[in-house]
Amino acid sequence: MNLSWGIYYYIRIESGWIKFANTPSFFAPMIVVYVYWLLIFSIAGLYQHWYVRSRFDEFSLVFKSVSTGCVILFFAIYVDDYVHDAKVISRFLIFIYWFFMVMFTSYGRFLIRGFQFRLFEKGIGLRNTLIVGTGQKATELFEMISEYPRLGYKFIGMISNEEDQVSEHEIGKLSSIKDIIKDKEISEVLIASEQKDKNLVLTALNYCADENVHVKIMPELSEIFSGMAKTDQIYGIPLIEVKSQLMSLPSRAAKRLIDISISLFIIIVFSPVIIFTAFVIKLTSKGPVLYFQTRLGRQGKAFKVYKFRSMVTNAEESGPIWAEKDDPRVTAFGKFMRKLRLDEMPQFFNVLMNEMSIVGPRPERPYFVEQLKKEIPYYTRRLSVKPGITGWAQVKHTYDTSVDDVKKKLQYDFYYIENMSLSLDFKIMMNTLFVIFSMKGH
Repeated sequence: MNLSWGIYYYIRIESGWIKFANTPSFFAPMIVVYVYWLLIFSIAGLYQHWYVRSRFDEFSLVFKSVSTGCVILFFAIYVDDYVHDAKVISRFLIFIYWFFMVMFTSYGRFLIRGFQFRLFEKGIGLRNTLIVGTGQKATELFEMISEYPRLGYKFIGMISNEEDQVSEHEIGKLSSIKDIIKDKEISEVLIASEQKDKNLVLTALNYCADENVHVKIMPELSEIFSGMAKTDQIYGIPLIEVKSQLMSLPSRAAKRLIDISISLFIIIVFSPVIIFTAFVIKLTSKGPVLYFQTRLGRQGKAFKVYKFRSMVTNAEESGPIWAEKDDPRVTAFGKFMRKLRLDEMPQFFNVLMNEMSIVGPRPERPYFVEQLKKEIPYYTRRLSVKPGITGWAQVKHTYDTSVDDVKKKLQYDFYYIENMSLSLDFKIMMNTLFVIFSMKGH
């Protein structure tokens, strides 16, 4: 990065081709640009994975990241040229800078990856790895990671179902996988079961959901995880990664900043609507204006969700029940509020308190979570992110009225969880506006 800046600085400043009223210093802008590229590369995911990418994948991601960053710099330089009355040619020097950034950054990464290869081949820096499964696929996976030490895996042993035959590499049963992960300091869990034994995969995912490990699945099983896992090309072996780190740190910070900004904007600008809605609720039905209900958030942490009351008072005197189509418990004004999502406006206060996000899976009640965990073994994966006011499942599927609805909606939630990004959040928010303006809320 700094070598590219040095060449660019020489051509733009020292060469004398472009005149400036005040010649900028060398080191101060270099530091600013360096931090700028660290931010761009971090958002792009260039610092996210430990494993070794192929050289083509590495170059491709560097190329896209540098190109995006240079487009931004192009317009920054345009403003700078305007202020300093520089020649137009100075703006096009950004293409020279782009060329050197791509070349030097890619070559530097190739050197580092080559050094990493040699360390792995010497057994340095390998990550302790378990294979779940003891059949033919598990054996093939064991042979592949043994053949390619540069992948970074250190094979510790295999885990099998209780009824499976003992393998020479087996070190325990699935029921003891949590203890093995802690005792052996496992970092990677590779799942390779036979097609007939799908429950092994689901149970293993459920056990690993609360552990700080990376989970990957052999791609032949991808059809049973429709929308659950985002594929990545991992050097030397095809695996599907179920990501434990869903967004990079800068992306999570940007998401939180967006949540706070939009929530404050909604609360302040739409305060007359909020006050009017509260007034009409009080005027048209007996009971409190706001409805407080315990929901489970990220990592299963309970919190009180705020909503405008859209049902009659004591709607669940007999206990929690699923909503129904044309639910008789919903008031006349409540139906109108739900069409426009007005009943959810108080949840922006939950967002400000960092209990919810604007975009995420719908927060569920503890009673139903316990019920759904029994029905759907991998349901707890849904609790790995903050719940949202709106989400991919909310705009793509109807309101939950049964466990079958939840199972269908869960595919949309998993798609969102494994593909979380600011661009997907923006797409969901646009879809939500369409739902509101078309009055298709449930």
